Amino acid sequence: MKKLKIVIERHPDGYIAYPIRLKGVCVGQGDTYEEALSDVKSAVKFHIETFGEDVFEEDTEILEAFIAEAVA
Repeated sequence: MKKLKIVIERHPDGYIAYPIRLKGVCVGQGDTYEEALSDVKSAVKFHIETFGEDVFEEDTEILEAFIAEAVA
């Protein structure tokens, strides 16, 4: 089992979550952080079971993920 980094965003109407470096669309949602995390974990598990280990992008492990704000 590979470790994945999960991004969880808080929005006015709830939370959304998605993994980094996974091929295909895999999103979870919920009214709370925990619900969104649980939902995306379930979606990732199903995605891997359905499409196999090829869903992982390159074999390079992400050590940390950062979010920065920039003016465009």
